[in-house]
Formats: sequence, structure tokens, C-alpha cells
Amino acid sequence: MGFMNKILGETQSGSAGDYVELDLDDFETTPNESGLNVHIAEIQGQQDVIAIKDAVYDGDIVIADITRLRTQDTTVERITDELQQVAREVNGDIVQKGDDQLIVTPTGVNVSRTKLGRD
Repeated sequence: MGFMNKILGETQSGSAGDYVELDLDDFETTPNESGLNVHIAEIQGQQDVIAIKDAVYDGDIVIADITRLRTQDTTVERITDELQQVAREVNGDIVQKGDDQLIVTPTGVNVSRTKLGRD
């Protein structure tokens, strides 16, 4: 399974152990001057939204797993509405990928609605 499938693809229950830590000494890197980070989150309830909002307000991207909310439609709708409001406030973007993931971006970062490699 490819890297992007692990992040955005097939539904899987995962943990921090599912990620492989790369040794950055093996790569030529420059300091992160933009301060932009990508966070992976899991939303199990309304309380998890606070950390996501804080990250987006701080200028970071959040990829949130909403798999555990599928059966609770009103909760999903309320959380989605709240995160849409945050994206509007910071002039960012929000998309739902499939039934299980939300991607929320900060100011100046948009998510393309077309897949790469497709005409």
C-alpha cells in the first residue's frame, strides 16, 4: 500500500505505530521557515475539535479521521459545520475525503478537487 493510501486512502484503524519515522540525516533538508505543519487527528467527539481549531488558527493543516463518527449523523454535521466556520474565518479550505476523513487548511492553502494524474 502506498504512502498516500495510508494517509488518505483506505479506511484503517491505526495508531502512531503505523507511521515510519524517517531519519532526516539521510535527506537534504532546509529549516521549516514557513512554520507550516501537517497534523493527523482522530475525531471521536466534540472535544477533539478544539485542538483541530487551534492548529488551523496557528496556520497548520489537519487531516482528521472521522471514522468513529459515522453512525452519529448529528455529531458529524455539527463538527463539520464548526470546522467549515473555522476554514472560512481563516480564509482556508475544508474538504471531506470519502466518508472517513476531513482535511482542514489555513490561510492561503487550498485543496485541489481533482486527483493528480487524471485528465
